[in-house]
Amino acid sequence: MLNDTIINAERELYLTLLELAQQQPSAYEWLKQLPTWLGDIKDKANYAHAPAYQASVARLPNLAVNHVDLNSDTLTIEADLNESQRKQTTALLKQLMPWRKGPFQIGGQIGDDESGIKIDTEWHSDWKWKRVAPHLSRLDGRRVLDVGGGSGYHGWRMAGAGADTVIVIDPSCLFYHQFMAIRHFVGAADASDTGSYRTHYIPVPLEALPEHSQLFDTVFSMGVLYHRQSPFEHLQQLKGQLVKGGELVLETLVIEGDANTVLVPHDRYAQMNNVYFLPSVAALIGWLEKAGFSDVRCVDVAVTSTEEQRQTEWMAYHSLADFLDPNDSTKTVEGYPAPMRATLIAKK
Repeated sequence: MLNDTIINAERELYLTLLELAQQQPSAYEWLKQLPTWLGDIKDKANYAHAPAYQASVARLPNLAVNHVDLNSDTLTIEADLNESQRKQTTALLKQLMPWRKGPFQIGGQIGDDESGIKIDTEWHSDWKWKRVAPHLSRLDGRRVLDVGGGSGYHGWRMAGAGADTVIVIDPSCLFYHQFMAIRHFVGAADASDTGSYRTHYIPVPLEALPEHSQLFDTVFSMGVLYHRQSPFEHLQQLKGQLVKGGELVLETLVIEGDANTVLVPHDRYAQMNNVYFLPSVAALIGWLEKAGFSDVRCVDVAVTSTEEQRQTEWMAYHSLADFLDPNDSTKTVEGYPAPMRATLIAKK
């Protein structure tokens, strides 16, 4: 028997935007485009694997869920799994590999991954959340946009932190269906007092959103800026989604240096061919100020370790260890400084 998880989630998204539009007319532009956004991601002509991903989500079994903890480092759906359910669920979730952002656990209890299915993702996204969360304005009651949110792990954590509404955006067909797989087991555990889902996913890039919507109290852009050929355009697009006085949380690759230091990789950076600009923290602060943000501050700088980003059973391809110089882990295979990430917070 197939489930209606995707249909239900998309209906909840529509109702959330409809309610929002009654307060903020700019949301009507989102509603107009929503059918196209949701239709395109399922179109086999656009994404050859889309029908297979949909089928995997639709075939996930319905479990008797005891509790969902959106605040645990491993986002955990506590449930009793029999052996048949374990095998079926594991097989279906593995059809949605590679899993990059997480971790998640389906079944068992918090801290007990022996009796559940542990999706050990490439990234310890919980480590990033621990670095970022202490510096945020309280998310209670806020409307949040998570740009480039991958599987949605951080979006769930934002809901767990009390956000009134979270909208995750990312154009990946795979990540969209990974989110829906987790939504299937989360169910209504993130529901508001009115029973509406608080966490949603729109499978589009930031530039597809209506400009200057000014709908969100907090906007996150984590791991996106260095993929943009025009970083200032990205900053302006982020700014356009924020309400006046809203908070931007920007996390990106940086290098050491002064306010004039920016690395532009000649070809690849850590084997990525879509990395364009790596500024110093000082330069990035200047960029944000030039883009019109105020109260800009750097709250964290961390070198990415091979413990935080690594190959796992759920992401069996090359990972960070393969992208670093085998004789000097402070450099990439191309000879550039190894990945270092900074988190900055600013006000509109």
